Amino acid sequence: MTDLPIYPLTDEHKMLRDAARDFAQKEIAPIAADFDESGEFPNATVKKMGGLGFMGIEVPEQYGGAGMDALAYVLALEEICKVDAAHGVIMSVNNSLYCHGILKFGAEEQKLKFITPVASGGSIGAYSLTEPQSGSDAGTMRDRAVRDGDSYVLNGRKSGSPAGPVADYFVVFMMTDPAKKQKGVTAFLVEGNTPGLVRGKKEPKLGIRASATSEIIFEDCRIPAENRLGEEGEGFKIAMTVLDAGRIGIATQALGIAEAAYEAARQYAGQREAFGQPIGTFQGTGFKLADMKTRIEASRLLIYNAALAKEKSKKTGGRYSLEASMAKLFASETSMFVTHQAVQIHGGMGYSKELPVERYFRDAKITEIYEGTSEIQRLVISRSELGLR
Repeated sequence: MTDLPIYPLTDEHKMLRDAARDFAQKEIAPIAADFDESGEFPNATVKKMGGLGFMGIEVPEQYGGAGMDALAYVLALEEICKVDAAHGVIMSVNNSLYCHGILKFGAEEQKLKFITPVASGGSIGAYSLTEPQSGSDAGTMRDRAVRDGDSYVLNGRKSGSPAGPVADYFVVFMMTDPAKKQKGVTAFLVEGNTPGLVRGKKEPKLGIRASATSEIIFEDCRIPAENRLGEEGEGFKIAMTVLDAGRIGIATQALGIAEAAYEAARQYAGQREAFGQPIGTFQGTGFKLADMKTRIEASRLLIYNAALAKEKSKKTGGRYSLEASMAKLFASETSMFVTHQAVQIHGGMGYSKELPVERYFRDAKITEIYEGTSEIQRLVISRSELGLR
C-alpha cells in the first residue's frame, strides 16, 4: 500500500499502521491457519492486541483507549485483516459495534464501567441484535425486556454474536413495546456473568472461524435499570447509528482480505510458468490482476472517505450512512471478486488448504452478509439518493 496524497497520513497514523502490520506478521500470521482449523477463540493474541491499543483506537484515553481518529482505526484494522479476518472482526466489533455505541449514547458511569475494561484490552465486548428469525427487519424482533421495578427482565435468543462464547460484556437489543415495532426496541448493557445469560451452541461457520460465534440465550435474565443504554424505544436508532460505524469496519475487513488475496495471486502469477513463461504475462491472467488492483484501490478510497465522514460527524452530529454503505457494499463485493480470481489464478493449488487463498475466499463471503447485506446497502444508498427515509 502507498500513501495516497489526497489522504495524507500523519506520523502518528503511520506509526500505528506499522505497529499493526508488524504485530500481525509476527504474532498472528504463524497461528492463523491453526485457529481457522480449530475454530477456537485466539485469547492470547487478542489480549496482546488490547495491550497495544488496537481494541479501543477511537476511545478517549480516560476510558482506556488510544484516543485516535477514525482513519487511524481503519489503517490498523486493515493490517490485521490482511493476515487474519477472524482477528480483524474481533477487533472491529470491539471498536465499532461495542465501544462506539456506548461512547455516543451512554451515561458517564456506563462509559467508565463498560468501555474501560474492553478498550484497554482486559475484557471482550460483543453486540447482540440478530435473532434466528429476525435479521434485517428489526421490527419483527421477538426477544422481550420487561420493566420490573428497578430492573429489567430479559428473555429471548440471539444468534450470530461474534465472540459470544467468551465475551465479558454485551450490547443487547430487546423489544420493550412490540406494538411500536422498530420504535419499541430498547438497548441494554449486560455483563457476561449475569444469571440467566446462557451461551448457546457455538456456530460452525464457513469462514472467520476463530471469531467463535454463538447463540446467546436470555432466561429471566435480570439486570438493573441503570444498564439501559439510552431511553426506552431508542434501541433501533442506536442500532442503526452503530451499524454505520460497523459497516466501515467490515469494509476495511473486506479490503484487508482482498489485499492479501491479490498479493498472493500477483506473486504466484510472477513465479508459476506455463508454456515457457510466467502465467502473469498472459492477458487472461494479467487482466485479472489489473481488475483486482483497480477495485482494491477504489475500495480504499471509499473507506477512507467514509472514515473522514465519520470523523466529521463527531463535530457536526450528522450521519454518514451513505458513505459507510457505499464503502461496505463496494469493498465486500470487491473482496469476493478478488478472492475468487485469486483462487482461479492459483488453479488447483488455490483449492488446497496448503495455501491461504482458500481461507481468504471463505472469509470474504461474510462481508457481503453481516452488518447489513449487500441488498440492504443498496437499499440505504438508493433511498438516500431519492430523498427517502
